[in-house]
Amino acid sequence: MGSNAQRRRKEREQKVAQMRRDDSSRSRRSNTLVTIGLVAAVVIAVGGVFWAVQAGTEDPTPGALDEVQTFSYDAGKHTTDNEPVDYAESPPVGGEHDPTWETCGFSDDELDQEKAVHSMEHGAVWITYDPALAAEEVQTLKGRLSENYTLLSPYPDLGAPVVASAWNTQLILDGVDDPRLDDFVTEYRQGQQTPEPGAAC
Repeated sequence: MGSNAQRRRKEREQKVAQMRRDDSSRSRRSNTLVTIGLVAAVVIAVGGVFWAVQAGTEDPTPGALDEVQTFSYDAGKHTTDNEPVDYAESPPVGGEHDPTWETCGFSDDELDQEKAVHSMEHGAVWITYDPALAAEEVQTLKGRLSENYTLLSPYPDLGAPVVASAWNTQLILDGVDDPRLDDFVTEYRQGQQTPEPGAAC
Protein backbone atom coordinates (compact mmCIF):
# COMPACT_ATOMS: atom_id res chain seq x y z
CA MET A 1 0.00 0.00 0.00
CA GLY A 2 2.78 2.35 0.88
CA SER A 3 4.34 1.78 -2.51
CA ASN A 4 1.05 2.60 -4.30
CA ALA A 5 0.62 5.80 -2.28
CA GLN A 6 4.15 6.87 -3.09
CA ARG A 7 3.59 6.14 -6.76
CA ARG A 8 0.35 8.16 -6.83
CA ARG A 9 2.02 11.02 -4.96
CA LYS A 10 4.89 10.99 -7.45
CA GLU A 11 2.44 10.98 -10.37
CA ARG A 12 0.59 13.95 -8.84
CA GLU A 13 3.86 15.82 -8.36
CA GLN A 14 4.79 15.12 -11.97
CA LYS A 15 1.37 16.35 -13.16
CA VAL A 16 1.67 19.51 -11.05
CA ALA A 17 5.19 20.10 -12.38
CA GLN A 18 3.94 19.61 -15.94
CA MET A 19 1.02 22.01 -15.35
CA ARG A 20 3.47 24.58 -14.01
CA ARG A 21 5.67 24.15 -17.07
CA ASP A 22 2.61 24.51 -19.32
CA ASP A 23 1.50 27.66 -17.47
CA SER A 24 5.01 29.11 -17.74
CA SER A 25 5.10 28.34 -21.46
CA ARG A 26 1.67 29.95 -22.02
CA SER A 27 2.76 32.97 -20.02
CA ARG A 28 5.92 33.34 -22.12
CA ARG A 29 3.88 33.03 -25.34
CA SER A 30 1.40 35.61 -24.07
CA ASN A 31 4.18 38.02 -23.09
CA THR A 32 5.80 37.53 -26.48
CA LEU A 33 2.53 38.31 -28.28
CA VAL A 34 1.99 41.42 -26.15
CA THR A 35 5.54 42.58 -26.89
CA ILE A 36 5.09 41.98 -30.61
CA GLY A 37 1.79 43.89 -30.51
CA LEU A 38 3.37 46.83 -28.70
CA VAL A 39 6.31 46.95 -31.10
CA ALA A 40 3.94 46.83 -34.08
CA ALA A 41 1.85 49.65 -32.61
CA VAL A 42 4.95 51.80 -32.08
CA VAL A 43 6.17 51.11 -35.63
CA ILE A 44 2.75 52.04 -37.06
CA ALA A 45 2.58 55.22 -34.95
CA VAL A 46 6.11 56.30 -35.92
CA GLY A 47 5.36 55.53 -39.56
CA GLY A 48 2.16 57.58 -39.40
CA VAL A 49 3.99 60.57 -37.94
CA PHE A 50 6.73 60.26 -40.56
CA TRP A 51 4.14 60.06 -43.35
CA ALA A 52 2.27 63.11 -42.00
CA VAL A 53 5.49 65.12 -41.80
CA GLN A 54 6.51 64.05 -45.29
CA ALA A 55 3.06 64.83 -46.68
CA GLY A 56 3.23 68.30 -45.17
CA THR A 57 6.66 69.01 -46.65
CA GLU A 58 6.29 67.54 -50.13
CA ASP A 59 7.38 69.74 -53.00
CA PRO A 60 4.68 70.93 -55.39
CA THR A 61 4.09 68.93 -58.55
CA PRO A 62 6.60 70.08 -61.19
CA GLY A 63 5.02 72.73 -63.40
CA ALA A 64 1.88 73.04 -61.29
CA LEU A 65 2.69 76.59 -60.20
CA ASP A 66 3.98 77.91 -63.52
CA GLU A 67 0.90 80.13 -63.90
CA VAL A 68 1.18 81.76 -60.47
CA GLN A 69 1.22 85.54 -60.81
CA THR A 70 3.59 87.42 -58.51
CA PHE A 71 3.48 90.98 -57.22
CA SER A 72 5.68 93.22 -55.07
CA TYR A 73 3.75 94.85 -52.26
CA ASP A 74 5.59 96.02 -49.16
CA ALA A 75 4.28 94.79 -45.83
CA GLY A 76 3.38 96.64 -42.65
CA LYS A 77 1.23 99.41 -44.13
CA HIS A 78 -1.92 99.79 -42.04
CA THR A 79 -4.97 101.91 -42.67
CA THR A 80 -7.14 103.37 -39.95
CA ASP A 81 -9.91 101.06 -38.67
CA ASN A 82 -12.47 100.12 -41.34
CA GLU A 83 -10.96 102.42 -43.97
CA PRO A 84 -11.63 100.87 -47.41
CA VAL A 85 -8.73 100.31 -49.80
CA ASP A 86 -8.99 100.45 -53.58
CA TYR A 87 -6.92 97.40 -54.52
CA ALA A 88 -5.48 96.92 -58.01
CA GLU A 89 -6.07 93.16 -57.94
CA SER A 90 -9.36 91.43 -57.27
CA PRO A 91 -9.06 89.61 -54.93
CA PRO A 92 -6.18 91.63 -53.49
CA VAL A 93 -2.78 90.05 -52.84
CA GLY A 94 -1.08 92.69 -50.68
CA GLY A 95 -0.78 96.35 -49.89
CA GLU A 96 -2.36 98.52 -47.24
CA HIS A 97 -4.69 96.69 -44.88
CA ASP A 98 -6.75 96.98 -41.75
CA PRO A 99 -4.88 96.86 -38.41
CA THR A 100 -7.07 93.88 -37.47
CA TRP A 101 -6.64 90.59 -39.32
CA GLU A 102 -9.38 88.18 -40.34
CA THR A 103 -9.71 85.03 -38.24
CA CYS A 104 -8.70 82.06 -40.35
CA GLY A 105 -11.33 79.50 -41.28
CA PHE A 106 -14.24 78.95 -43.64
CA SER A 107 -16.94 81.57 -44.17
CA ASP A 108 -20.15 81.41 -46.19
CA ASP A 109 -20.17 85.20 -46.28
CA GLU A 110 -17.91 87.69 -48.04
CA LEU A 111 -14.91 88.77 -45.97
CA ASP A 112 -13.60 92.25 -45.28
CA GLN A 113 -10.78 92.24 -47.84
CA GLU A 114 -8.66 94.71 -45.86
CA LYS A 115 -8.64 92.24 -42.96
CA ALA A 116 -8.05 89.26 -45.25
CA VAL A 117 -4.96 90.99 -46.68
CA HIS A 118 -3.65 91.37 -43.12
CA SER A 119 -4.13 87.61 -42.62
CA MET A 120 -2.14 86.93 -45.79
CA GLU A 121 0.63 89.12 -44.38
CA HIS A 122 0.70 86.60 -41.50
CA GLY A 123 1.06 83.66 -43.90
CA ALA A 124 -2.55 82.70 -44.63
CA VAL A 125 -3.76 81.63 -48.06
CA TRP A 126 -7.10 83.06 -49.13
CA ILE A 127 -9.20 80.79 -51.31
CA THR A 128 -12.06 82.70 -52.92
CA TYR A 129 -14.85 81.18 -54.99
CA ASP A 130 -17.61 82.36 -57.29
CA PRO A 131 -20.76 82.88 -55.18
CA ALA A 132 -22.70 81.05 -57.93
CA LEU A 133 -20.91 77.76 -57.16
CA ALA A 134 -23.25 74.95 -56.17
CA ALA A 135 -23.36 74.03 -52.48
CA GLU A 136 -21.80 70.62 -53.17
CA GLU A 137 -18.87 72.29 -54.94
CA VAL A 138 -18.29 74.54 -51.94
CA GLN A 139 -18.34 71.42 -49.74
CA THR A 140 -15.72 69.87 -52.02
CA LEU A 141 -13.50 72.89 -51.43
CA LYS A 142 -13.97 72.67 -47.68
CA GLY A 143 -13.11 68.99 -47.79
CA ARG A 144 -9.81 69.72 -49.54
CA LEU A 145 -8.66 72.44 -47.14
CA SER A 146 -7.55 72.80 -43.56
CA GLU A 147 -8.66 75.87 -41.61
CA ASN A 148 -5.09 76.29 -40.38
CA TYR A 149 -3.81 79.58 -41.88
CA THR A 150 -6.49 79.33 -44.55
CA LEU A 151 -9.36 81.65 -45.43
CA LEU A 152 -12.20 80.39 -47.62
CA SER A 153 -15.01 82.67 -48.72
CA PRO A 154 -17.19 83.71 -51.67
CA TYR A 155 -16.02 86.75 -53.60
CA PRO A 156 -18.24 88.87 -55.87
CA ASP A 157 -17.43 89.26 -59.58
CA LEU A 158 -14.55 86.83 -59.27
CA GLY A 159 -14.30 86.03 -62.96
CA ALA A 160 -13.19 82.45 -62.27
CA PRO A 161 -14.63 79.49 -60.34
CA VAL A 162 -11.85 79.60 -57.73
CA VAL A 163 -8.85 81.86 -57.08
CA ALA A 164 -6.02 81.07 -54.66
CA SER A 165 -4.17 84.05 -53.19
CA ALA A 166 -1.35 84.56 -50.73
CA TRP A 167 0.82 87.59 -50.04
CA ASN A 168 2.17 88.79 -53.42
CA THR A 169 1.00 85.61 -55.20
CA GLN A 170 -2.17 84.49 -56.98
CA LEU A 171 -3.35 81.57 -59.09
CA ILE A 172 -6.58 81.38 -61.09
CA LEU A 173 -8.00 77.84 -60.86
CA ASP A 174 -10.25 75.97 -63.25
CA GLY A 175 -12.63 74.70 -60.57
CA VAL A 176 -12.96 73.10 -57.16
CA ASP A 177 -11.19 69.92 -58.34
CA ASP A 178 -8.18 71.69 -59.86
CA PRO A 179 -5.16 69.76 -58.46
CA ARG A 180 -3.05 72.92 -58.45
CA LEU A 181 -4.94 74.11 -55.37
CA ASP A 182 -3.07 71.63 -53.16
CA ASP A 183 0.25 72.67 -54.65
CA PHE A 184 -0.50 76.35 -54.10
CA VAL A 185 -1.43 75.81 -50.45
CA THR A 186 1.65 73.63 -49.85
CA GLU A 187 3.96 76.23 -51.38
CA TYR A 188 2.52 79.50 -50.08
CA ARG A 189 0.80 78.89 -46.74
CA GLN A 190 3.41 80.23 -44.31
CA GLY A 191 5.67 80.24 -47.37
CA GLN A 192 8.86 82.15 -48.02
CA GLN A 193 6.91 85.14 -49.37
CA THR A 194 5.20 85.63 -45.97
CA PRO A 195 6.26 88.94 -44.37
CA GLU A 196 5.24 87.92 -40.82
CA PRO A 197 5.29 84.11 -40.61
CA GLY A 198 3.75 82.61 -37.51
CA ALA A 199 1.78 85.72 -36.56
CA ALA A 200 -1.76 85.09 -35.35
CA CYS A 201 -4.58 84.28 -37.72
